[in-house]
Amino acid sequence: MPDPREIPELTSELIDLSREYLREQTIEPAKRLGKHAAMGLGGAMVLGLGAIFVVWGLYNALTMWLPEGEWWVVLARLITAVAAALAAGVVVWVMQRPAKPVVMEES
Repeated sequence: MPDPREIPELTSELIDLSREYLREQTIEPAKRLGKHAAMGLGGAMVLGLGAIFVVWGLYNALTMWLPEGEWWVVLARLITAVAAALAAGVVVWVMQRPAKPVVMEES
């Protein structure tokens, strides 16, 4: 049993140890996770912007290649929408496939 005069010192030591443990076990890993999440979000935004530009370029190319007329513009929009939907479907399909196990070869 500790001496009653040691209780304030032990209490402050317990608080310091608790703060240090909390910082090491929760705050530091959360900071690292935040950096990874920010990089993932930034990459997703760049890829999304690139996809928008590709679809926009496809639409402009189709309107240049197809003859003049309002129905040809509608056809260009339809082809662009179908191509974008197919590309999105392929991305979703690839993301839902189970991962293949990695086999390491001996050298």
